[in-house]
Amino acid sequence: MTNTLYDALIAPHANNDDVFLDLDDGSSWTYAQFVARVAQLANVLSGAGVAPGDRVVVQGPKTAESIALYGAAVQAGAVYLPLNTAYTQSEVRYFIEDAAPALIICDPRSLSEMEEICGASTELMTLANDATGSLVLAANEQPTTFETAARGPEDLAALLYTSGTTGRSKGAMLSHKNLLSNSVSLTDLWQISNTDRLIHALPIFHTHGLFVAMNTSLLSGARVRFMAAFNVDDIISEIPASTMLMGVPTFYTRLLGDERFTKPLVEKMRLFVSGSAPLLAETHTAFEDRTGHRILERYGMTETNMITSNPFDGDRVAGTVGFALPGTEVEITEDGKPVAAGEVGMIEVRGDNVFQGYWNMPEKTAEELRESGFFITGDLGVKDADGRISIVGRQKDLIISGGYNIYPKEIEDVINDVDGVLESAVFGIPHADFGESVLAAIVLENPDLTDTAIGQKVEPQLARFKHPRRYIIMDELPRNTMGKVQKNVLREDHKT
Repeated sequence: MTNTLYDALIAPHANNDDVFLDLDDGSSWTYAQFVARVAQLANVLSGAGVAPGDRVVVQGPKTAESIALYGAAVQAGAVYLPLNTAYTQSEVRYFIEDAAPALIICDPRSLSEMEEICGASTELMTLANDATGSLVLAANEQPTTFETAARGPEDLAALLYTSGTTGRSKGAMLSHKNLLSNSVSLTDLWQISNTDRLIHALPIFHTHGLFVAMNTSLLSGARVRFMAAFNVDDIISEIPASTMLMGVPTFYTRLLGDERFTKPLVEKMRLFVSGSAPLLAETHTAFEDRTGHRILERYGMTETNMITSNPFDGDRVAGTVGFALPGTEVEITEDGKPVAAGEVGMIEVRGDNVFQGYWNMPEKTAEELRESGFFITGDLGVKDADGRISIVGRQKDLIISGGYNIYPKEIEDVINDVDGVLESAVFGIPHADFGESVLAAIVLENPDLTDTAIGQKVEPQLARFKHPRRYIIMDELPRNTMGKVQKNVLREDHKT
């Protein structure tokens, strides 16, 4: 039986004794060991009642078992749904109710919360940081072979939630073709091979860390130094034995802040990739001055995986995201019609990488995915005469901080529910380390309400990365003649 993603990424490594994962405890997994563990976990999923097309929710630690679990979901024909480990109980409840998974895997520490959300209606298993838990115990007893489920290019492989400006999260449906086509393009473009060793310090509930980093490594047979989290000391110690680093701007600003990060240190490195948030031009310049390397910046989103990339061979221009990937079309439009080179417009994209639509949201799918196949990204950009693209703004007021997407409306809804708050406007300002920082402008009904009191009400309801770093009390919010809040004015007034 054919299984598009499994056959390309995992099956070829069944007898590959090369090292795949180097772990924090000093141990390693070979590719062959990985394939065997994937099969054991696929048997667990099947035994738990997971059938092809069923959703498997995972909110757990970053471990080798977690990556094998992703592979197991693919082999079993399931739809993999990773959740940010920082999400609160109320946030997780929405995802689970919307996706209706057949199985949920969580950290043992959050098991009671998950049980409260699901009751007895959904199968629950656990996976801990130390690779223990009921999932691991069950897998240890399973055979190392599994009859791979048949899955074609159009079948769903993953469901990733991405919030919208309405505040209601949307599940982006990603097919086997979507994920594989993007991996093939990136592996070829960035010349990734089995001679590479990638430093992986990204989260794996995110397109960048899971699909960009891991799928390209599996496709190429690269070795991966798999870190539980970003740590400057660990990165610096691994650079001399590695060839690639995929990161967010925060990685690079923190490395530049360490005097041990020098040109001799990186002499064996061939590629530094940055994405998930805008890279400041000064960081780009400082990095080249320090190391002689120009960071390769690319552009993508949950619904499309990667869309553009600066070239591997050729000019990597600071402040731009490069050219459309092979097989991907990018248009800059106004009212759906292409604009001339150099003019600002909406970024629209079409290709095998573009998602299948939003889960349970046909109306939203129709709004953002044209019948022609072009996806309306909501980002504003410019394409020069050579086809190089620059992002100039985000129509939806999306804030990207530390590589995470933050949608103001979701935070505003929570703030506005606080007794004594009349209205609020959440916006981002530039931050050298995180890309952007979250601020909230607030108009009060109760003048005695303090910013500290507001924070105490708001923050337990939101993941930490969504917390406003400052609450600005105002007499009124700036508005235009149509009554629309002018967030551009707020950003300008409070950018320092």
